[in-house]
Amino acid sequence: IREKITLKEGILEHSGSLLLSHIIRVQSPEGVKRITAAKRETVATFLKKVAKEFGFRNNGFSVYVNRNRTGEITASQNKSLHLLKIKHGDMLFLFPSSPAGSSSENMDTSISQGLLRPLGVPPVVEDEIDQYLIKQDGKIYRNRDQQLCRHGPLGKCVHCVPLEPFDEDYLNHLEPPVKHMSFHAYIRKLTGGADKGKFVALENISCKIKSGCEGHPPWPEGICTKCQPSAITLNRQKYRHVDNIMFENHTLADRFLDFWRKTGNQHFGYLYGRYTEHKDIPLGIRAEVAAIYEPPQIGTQNSLELLEDPKAEVVDEIAAKLGLRKVGWIFTDLVSEDTRKGTVRYSRNKDTYFLSAEECITAGNFQNRHPNICRLSPDGHFGSKFVTVMATGGPDNQVHFEGYQVSNQCMALVRDECLLPCRDAPELGYAKESSSEQYVPDVFYKDIDKFGNEITQLARPLPVEYLIIDITTTFPKDPVYTFSISQNPFPIENRDVLGETQDFHSLATYLSQNTSSVFLDVISDFHLLLFLVTNEVMPLQDSISLLLEAVRTRNEELAQTWKKSEQWATIEQLCSTVGVPLSGLHEYGAMGSSTHAASSAMWACQHCTFMNQPGTDHCEMCSLPRT
Repeated sequence: IREKITLKEGILEHSGSLLLSHIIRVQSPEGVKRITAAKRETVATFLKKVAKEFGFRNNGFSVYVNRNRTGEITASQNKSLHLLKIKHGDMLFLFPSSPAGSSSENMDTSISQGLLRPLGVPPVVEDEIDQYLIKQDGKIYRNRDQQLCRHGPLGKCVHCVPLEPFDEDYLNHLEPPVKHMSFHAYIRKLTGGADKGKFVALENISCKIKSGCEGHPPWPEGICTKCQPSAITLNRQKYRHVDNIMFENHTLADRFLDFWRKTGNQHFGYLYGRYTEHKDIPLGIRAEVAAIYEPPQIGTQNSLELLEDPKAEVVDEIAAKLGLRKVGWIFTDLVSEDTRKGTVRYSRNKDTYFLSAEECITAGNFQNRHPNICRLSPDGHFGSKFVTVMATGGPDNQVHFEGYQVSNQCMALVRDECLLPCRDAPELGYAKESSSEQYVPDVFYKDIDKFGNEITQLARPLPVEYLIIDITTTFPKDPVYTFSISQNPFPIENRDVLGETQDFHSLATYLSQNTSSVFLDVISDFHLLLFLVTNEVMPLQDSISLLLEAVRTRNEELAQTWKKSEQWATIEQLCSTVGVPLSGLHEYGAMGSSTHAASSAMWACQHCTFMNQPGTDHCEMCSLPRT
């Protein structure tokens, strides 16, 4: 009769023979796993089991007896676990090898500042500002309190110990108070503690039915708890991805507002700049605006309509070569109140609304197009750094710039087409109802009733205040100029309605009015550089890289080198044919005065831009008259 015996040490039954086994615990950065091993098992065999259990395909790890990496266990066919005095229930410690010594097949061991990337997250390259802030300490250091501290100058107590960057009491006592901690402070809060955030994963909200559920017919015939998206309760977001928006100088904003001043119509533009550290908030990020690009649009006193922009990709490419990127969008909502005083109406406040539902949906759409790369998200991205700036009237009836973002919950509702604006109430949104074409999860928000009780309301309709995150918008005391500022600037693109066109006539006028001896100062104009690249007569997209590098690095020698190129000489010839006095143009030229004299008699057709020989009254290409 076979007899079954159970011991605490563990006895395995194999074909009537009893073999003694051990359970050895192995702790790694990914957690603790239990390995079953025989008492007389060799160390080499045991290490193979460890590699298989943790997913290693080669020797990309080391196992130690002690946590401080002493007593390394090396692979040996002659030594057994019994000889190493490893007993049942003992804890061993596994440490992955350095990335330089392991192959790409090894377990992901990239550790930065004690943070581990969650399992299954694809490797991503975060923005430079994110990589910089990850390496920072971030703690808020305080001086010794003369009244409360009772220790020496080298000691620390609860009154002077450094605070964490996510300390809400500290943020609330700043002037002005900070309602939202920075995104990197939020990450520090999640990844603090003993586990160092190895189980943290920033999940993006999904409002769509999960695909691949085969237990029932597809929607609307069937749905189950496995594929059904969870209901959403809107909460105030505790963090924000951008903590400050700063325009480099007032001229940048004034030129944008000139369109409204001259037409009375609302206007739209894209903000190009860079992300830098905002030192007023722990681990904060600032969006610095260096230029505003105005795409094709139709504006009225009450509306804006964006048109398709065929130059959008080229503008992004040129901005990237200048060290800039698209960081946000700006629009106006201005109504003149008294033209003699120059005041505007103060219409957006706590009694009306700050952003309309339609503007929130537009902001959410832009933020979804420009996601924030994040290593802690299984999707590789989480939230967005794309900001919204609105020029509107302030309490003093002057133009104020207000900055906003919408929450990640709003981004999800917009991405999955679950949020609609209300026609008669701009301050209210409306969560769509499910239909046969689309399932929409329930959306709730919490409110206070007339008795002071907290109640949960269905978001039909929805106050958009639950979706908005405000961002401080500032101008520096000492203006910064990435691009040169001129008294006679080059015209801005897509302003034909004002009679301001970008052509070689305006280029010749600009060059004749700006006679600075420093060529880099004359050519360092964002709108001028875009014209040189995108004009239809002679686009310089393939030959302007050297000039863009000169503008980015403020290198006059590189600019002088490009000035001597054939491309600039051709541009000069085109400018000399438009009838503008070119008194100062020869100072920039690569060609001699004889060439200018010969080419000045040529003329460009106003209809097809063909260069005609002197002495002709009709265009040789299109046969239309010269005037």
